[in-house]
Amino acid sequence: MTYRFTYRKRVEFADTDVAGIMHFSNFFKFMEITEHAFYRSLGFSVHPFHGDGESPQVGWPRGQASADFRLPLQFEEEVEIELLIEEIRNRTVKYFFRFWKNPDSETEKAVAATGRFTVICVSMDAETRRMKAVAVPDEWREKIAVAPEGMIPKSTE
Repeated sequence: MTYRFTYRKRVEFADTDVAGIMHFSNFFKFMEITEHAFYRSLGFSVHPFHGDGESPQVGWPRGQASADFRLPLQFEEEVEIELLIEEIRNRTVKYFFRFWKNPDSETEKAVAATGRFTVICVSMDAETRRMKAVAVPDEWREKIAVAPEGMIPKSTE
């Protein structure tokens, strides 16, 4: 079972604002990209209708999303996004994200931002496209776990 996943991504020109730093909205995009890569690493689809036909067909819309910004990320910088599972409930999973600036430097590695997603496990009717909250499937629960205490800072919410 896993509670941690990392993903590296370069800040592209389209991710930046006029000052050449990553626009705040793109931190959410990077979190979602990391979340999708995490799902794929577990062998699951990110879309409820594009699975292998065997796994439960569920989707994960956001119930809550937040971010705290500390250091700017600039065009061409490589960032490591760390995903940690903060909480697993009956129908929701809460993720904590940490953006590492200068991830390969012993002396300059620093947290640029942190964020959280609470995602809701849903099934979707193929015809009506209506979503219904459902229990997190056992196939998912067998592969994920909550991060050990102390790895994630306490929420200030």
